[in-house]
Amino acid sequence: MTASAATPARSELLADIREKASAVDVLVIGAGINGIATFRDLALNGVSVLLVDRGDFCSGASAASSHMIHGGIRYLENGEFRLVQESVHERNALLRLAPHYVRPLATTIPIFSTFSSIIQAPLKFLGLRPRKRRERGALIIKAGLTIYDLFSRDGGRVPRHQFRGATASKQLLPELRDDVRWTATYYDASMHDPERLALDVLTDGLDAGDHAQALNYVEAIGMDVDGVVSLRDVIGGETWEVHPSVVVNASGPWTDLTNEALGDASQYMGGTKGSHIVLDHPELLAACAGREIFFEFTDGRIVLIYPLKGRVLVGTTDLPHDMGDPIVCTEDEVDYFFGLIRHVFPAIQVDRDQIVFRFSGVRPLPRQDADSTGQISRDYRVESRRVATTTVLSLIGGKWTTFRALGEQLSDRVLALLGRDRGVSTDGRLIGGAVGYPTTADARLAWSERVAPGIPRDRVETLLDRYGTSAEQILRRIETEGDAPLASAPGYSRTEMLHLIEAERVVRLSDIVMRRTSMAFIGEVGYPLLAELAELAAVPLGWDAGRIAEEIAETAELLREKHGVTGIEAPSPAPGRNRT
Repeated sequence: MTASAATPARSELLADIREKASAVDVLVIGAGINGIATFRDLALNGVSVLLVDRGDFCSGASAASSHMIHGGIRYLENGEFRLVQESVHERNALLRLAPHYVRPLATTIPIFSTFSSIIQAPLKFLGLRPRKRRERGALIIKAGLTIYDLFSRDGGRVPRHQFRGATASKQLLPELRDDVRWTATYYDASMHDPERLALDVLTDGLDAGDHAQALNYVEAIGMDVDGVVSLRDVIGGETWEVHPSVVVNASGPWTDLTNEALGDASQYMGGTKGSHIVLDHPELLAACAGREIFFEFTDGRIVLIYPLKGRVLVGTTDLPHDMGDPIVCTEDEVDYFFGLIRHVFPAIQVDRDQIVFRFSGVRPLPRQDADSTGQISRDYRVESRRVATTTVLSLIGGKWTTFRALGEQLSDRVLALLGRDRGVSTDGRLIGGAVGYPTTADARLAWSERVAPGIPRDRVETLLDRYGTSAEQILRRIETEGDAPLASAPGYSRTEMLHLIEAERVVRLSDIVMRRTSMAFIGEVGYPLLAELAELAAVPLGWDAGRIAEEIAETAELLREKHGVTGIEAPSPAPGRNRT
């Protein structure tokens, strides 16, 4: 991209932020969910803060999650009780604070033995390595779920676990292996649109006032001896400087690389790669009976089969990863996923043609010596170092479930460094489109009739599910501009897409199909849709014909090479047409 690629709106935003840069107290590098949560917390407390990310908001590790908000039952085996307690508290809180995106999820564990691992599990808890790995049996799982229920009492948001014997288990899930002895069902939470939840958190921070600014596609490229940080616009190439009192490095698995760019190399991170595939497979979807299937595979890895958006999400791996290597789901990982499906549903056939999307991310885990990647702590910590005249706080670890608590704790560190007191807590504060969100059928009907009486009820329901009460802004536009559906994705409309493009800081075509919507995730993207969206985005983003073609080509390549999407090639010219 050249300087001419910057859109007028983006150019104005960059110019405004450059003008205010000298007043920034805090620079947050990394707009994954933890960086965004820290930004929101600081903004609500009146701190002058700038958030930057070299990619789009929530486009790195945070975009590669298993779409779950969970307490982490398996952390009990590692003795991480503090993390479990905090995670369960935050899970229960998010069910209240973000009900438009976070909802209870029935999770079922198929169990094939009763007494297995009754010795090995306690040894693991004590930090000892059993000589032989054994699959967890019913007694160990029962003990773990009983303890988990005790943690889950906080808030009372989910039911207690249930055990079923073989006959009842097969009635519930007929496609399970015939040798299933038990199933255990407990409840965590589903996060059906992680990227949209992150955007809501971001918007809360931006709405706090002009003292809070955020830029996607801007990277930190250095820091001088006076603590001045150089920033570069990835799209247009412009550079400028900020001189914050505190830098928060929340760049996840790239934390060490960011510190190196700032002139203070570190070796904090030891992230592991986790991949997933998304299947369009009605038989497998029906076999899940509306619940996540969560179980231990033959290698001891805890894996999942998860019905979501009419598709089935299968994951995840946990592999050591060098950040210099591509972060992609490999064919070996696909074979692994097919094997774990056969492990519990042996009669269901799966092939690669049914994969509509693949994705991978690197967990921002601490560098540790561990017998297996599964034993690396999922807890988080903050490292503080003085670089030049500036304090740099580096976040190590962190996961989706605890983003609010993590953001508040990290902000407390920043406030202390600035000599300021906390004025606002995010604990108990509704997020984005959760404000006024109707949670019963009667309340939804009343909301629909009040906000959009002239728009069909099913359309209002769709938008309410997608955006929470923030859908009201789109519905207002639809009332005046109409609601013509996209030709290539009729579940979305032109007015809806224009609102997202104009209001949510879209910069690239890929931002639309991968993060502002679920189009790529559910396998809805083809060349005609890319072309239609690019033409639609051209006017508000100031794209000329060359930029339109570039965006289509680069998004198609990204989807093919990184996400395994097929069928997005440009149509061949008709016979006899001039190809020059």
